[in-house]
Amino acid sequence: MKILLLGSGGREHALTWKMLQSNQCEAIFVAPGNAGTAKIATNLNLNPNDFEAVKQAVISNQINMVVVGPEDPLVRGIVDYFKADKVLKSIPVIGPSKAAAQLEGSKDFAKEFLIKHNIPTAAYKSFTKDTVEEGKAFLETLKAPYVLKADGLAAGKGVVILENIEEAKQELENMLVDAKFGDASSKVVIEEFLSGIELSCFVLTDGQSYKILPTAKDYKRIGEGDKGLNTGGMGAVSPVPFATEEFLDKVEQRIVIPTIEGIKKDQLDYKGFVFIGLIKVGEDPFVIEYNVRMGDPETEVVMPRVKSDLVELFKAVAEERLEEMTLEQDPRSATTVMLVSGGYPEEYEKGKIITGLDAIGDSSIVFHAGTADKEGEIVTNGGRVLAVTSYGNTFDEALKKSYQNIDKLNFDKIYYRKDIGFDL
Repeated sequence: MKILLLGSGGREHALTWKMLQSNQCEAIFVAPGNAGTAKIATNLNLNPNDFEAVKQAVISNQINMVVVGPEDPLVRGIVDYFKADKVLKSIPVIGPSKAAAQLEGSKDFAKEFLIKHNIPTAAYKSFTKDTVEEGKAFLETLKAPYVLKADGLAAGKGVVILENIEEAKQELENMLVDAKFGDASSKVVIEEFLSGIELSCFVLTDGQSYKILPTAKDYKRIGEGDKGLNTGGMGAVSPVPFATEEFLDKVEQRIVIPTIEGIKKDQLDYKGFVFIGLIKVGEDPFVIEYNVRMGDPETEVVMPRVKSDLVELFKAVAEERLEEMTLEQDPRSATTVMLVSGGYPEEYEKGKIITGLDAIGDSSIVFHAGTADKEGEIVTNGGRVLAVTSYGNTFDEALKKSYQNIDKLNFDKIYYRKDIGFDL
């Protein structure tokens, strides 16, 4: 079959790499893709949010299935667009409908879903600019630190955690009254702070049944020791050492099963990935957030640990027969370290020539994130540039391999964290 994958990051390179291992896969087109996907698939220069352009690409390339990488097209309703189009409606799209994508598109919607279906999460309230004073009063009832979340999509930057009550009140005003995050913060969720260690649980569902993928833990902060600004993710490890069998059983019983049951009860059309951001408080799991697609850079450690045929799994999702399938996992650990442009997540330059890619060989997998091909040279084209993924019998062994191979790679102002996995 011919598959169109929407997106351009490390997640999309990893999904392309994995799908190409399937004998079901005749060709993959990636829109818009990057220099890494260009080497193994066919890039199409189109915007995933331009549904008309996506439609033309599907028709002209005789596409049999569409896989959506990022959240934006899902929240904007690409699944609904396909279902409403008489030419496209027979082509399966891996991803939830617009209504179901609100689990990521609206923090308020997600919290209401969690409370409604008795899924463990932090206590919260939502506020708009008309209720900003009530929001400040609610902050007074909480203990520091104070968690403020922009309701809508804010490119991973809409969550603010502050220690000082006055700063928290000012930030609430900045978000609601001064529209700090634009429309994304026209509503703000304030929730109690949960103290614990975070991890991610990934689930594939056909809306009826589910399969749990390998767990992962990513590192969001730019600085070592988890200091500094939030990024899209600086590295990840899988499996998560502290996620014991007993703990993962609690995750399945208290969180995964009620989530899938809630999707059914609320009649949400959902065929795709559910990414559950968790925090382990004591020995108990709580949900921090839902995403409606795979995480990045977690995909770069999760996909290498999936032994099953991903295209077969996607076909089973489309045909609502996922429960017939088994999902096999590689017992080895996998780690990924992200190489980023100097200055990221703030201002950075693009177009820096990347050297050393040919020196890596098979000892690590290099997934491209923000790269482009410029006159035969691979150059930087984003904040997060490359993800270096390795296997090992332990995550320490895998990390050692990733760092050894990073030494062979270079571009001007290259930066990466040297302490991924430090807290494990």
